[in-house]
Amino acid sequence: MTNQVQDLRDTIRKAITSQRSKIVTPLSSLLAVEDAIGYVPREAVEEVAKLTESTVNDVWGVASFYTNFRFTPPAEHTVEVCWGPSCHVLGAPSVLKAILGHLKLTTEGEAADGGITFKYNTCLGACAQAPVMSIDHHLVGRVKAEEALKWVRRLHEESGAGAVRHIGSHGRDEDA
Repeated sequence: MTNQVQDLRDTIRKAITSQRSKIVTPLSSLLAVEDAIGYVPREAVEEVAKLTESTVNDVWGVASFYTNFRFTPPAEHTVEVCWGPSCHVLGAPSVLKAILGHLKLTTEGEAADGGITFKYNTCLGACAQAPVMSIDHHLVGRVKAEEALKWVRRLHEESGAGAVRHIGSHGRDEDA
């Protein structure tokens, strides 16, 4: 086992064992791992199974049931657009269209070089500021399409992102 894999497993174990709840489940453990490292790698599924006395299949069943889990490392920047009712009615469709067009995406995705991950969000919890987007977990309210594009262009330039690819279903890139 390489040092990098061992470090990843150590980080995963720490995330799982540091949960505050007395009841530790595969779901709570997967959430803890994703909070700690931004995604759920294969090693996390194995460690969660071990530490929760579950089978790997049971843990994968939980992980694959919830569509919000990601199984590949996130990009350098994350942009989310709320498409909940308030945001939808107050302009989110034009914000979505502008960002997706700029990134040359038709749905959620990320820049091939790891620059920007784009995600839909069912609610960012700031309905009074609709439409709302989140840039690296910082909310921008009452956003218009052109303003959203300025933010995304700035992030795109910072990260040097160019080509864009679609997020895979539940696969991940494997090191040789």
